[in-house]
Amino acid sequence: MQTSALPDLAHTATKPVHWLATAAAMAGVVAAAGLLQPGTATATATAAPEQRTTTQQGAPPPAPDPARVEFPLECGGAGTTVAKQASGDLDGDGRPETVAVVHCDAGSGTPPSGIYVLTQGSGAAPRVVATLVDPADKKTVGDFTVREGRVSATLLGYSSLEVPRCCPDQEEQASWRWKGNAFVRTSGDLARAV
Repeated sequence: MQTSALPDLAHTATKPVHWLATAAAMAGVVAAAGLLQPGTATATATAAPEQRTTTQQGAPPPAPDPARVEFPLECGGAGTTVAKQASGDLDGDGRPETVAVVHCDAGSGTPPSGIYVLTQGSGAAPRVVATLVDPADKKTVGDFTVREGRVSATLLGYSSLEVPRCCPDQEEQASWRWKGNAFVRTSGDLARAV
């Protein structure tokens, strides 16, 4: 190894005082950053005046609770599981509806799902008002959203009875919107192999 003919520079030989100075400088930077943090951000959503509905206390009405609903599923006494849920005003009346993805509580396997729309009047119990996907269709639900009055879901299915029920081999994109007095399927790709 060849040594340098130049003398060692002062900054290449660290001493404890250098480490203390570096630590003090870092502490000062962290403290200054803590003092210069922006205030807490807040956001509010506003609805058009014709779509605002409030309770007597002035708060928006709560979305229907799927735990309080009897779903139209034949589970043979096994009970039901609400796998996913999302709320939004689907019919433009200012009251939120809840959309629930529900299946039988099978304990194992992949039972077919149903997608149900729930509503709730003032003082009434929540109830199912529409079935978007019937469990009899033997589909399970992947991605699921409720956004801007639209319900969207990825439906997974099977091309034949020979396909193991653990591994769906078909995928379909579907969405529904309220039109007039019913939910209408507004889009959907044909089933395709996964």
